[in-house]
Amino acid sequence: MVAQNFSHVTHWVFDLDNTLYPPEARLFDQIEVRMTDWVVETLGVDRPTADRLRTEYWRRYGTTLAGLMAEHGVDPAPYLTHVHEISLDHLEEDRELKARIRDLPGRRIVYTNGSAPYAERVLAARGLSGLFDAIYGVEHANFRPKPERAAFEAIFTADGTDPSKAAMFEDDPRNLAAPHEMGMRTVHVAPEPEPAPHIHHHTDDLTAFLARVLP
Repeated sequence: MVAQNFSHVTHWVFDLDNTLYPPEARLFDQIEVRMTDWVVETLGVDRPTADRLRTEYWRRYGTTLAGLMAEHGVDPAPYLTHVHEISLDHLEEDRELKARIRDLPGRRIVYTNGSAPYAERVLAARGLSGLFDAIYGVEHANFRPKPERAAFEAIFTADGTDPSKAAMFEDDPRNLAAPHEMGMRTVHVAPEPEPAPHIHHHTDDLTAFLARVLP
């Protein structure tokens, strides 16, 4: 039954963080610390204020960066470099996931609200380098973040993705609303389901789910 729902798909779009590696890796614990550090230093606020702004901007704008750009006019490039300078030493290669992704028919891309260089580092640590036809970061959407529809449209136009023939795999349910509106098959990848009209499928095991997708 699952395979039938994906029989039309020729474009496979994967988020990166907590999607192509398990959330137990807790990379965002490191990133959030560096985000707060950057806000403290750049805006000259204390740490509790920086933490509050980081969370508030993520909720209101989709990413902390989008909020910092809108509210404070920050330069995104130094921010992206700083927050993604984290250790990936505890990430492990996943040969089974690699095999499942490799077997997907059609075009495979990664689209993250992080930067493309960071995505490449994570993919290398997971043993997933060379599997994807393209890797897109927030910089490729002119720093507009998911969940904005305009961000998805920018990436899909650049890539030549036909949403009616595409599937989106994503851990943040907010980021599946626009793909659903655009006609994509949507998959929420997370430990717990969050039922919503714009989510077609949920899985807590991407590898096992992809095994069911293939006929």
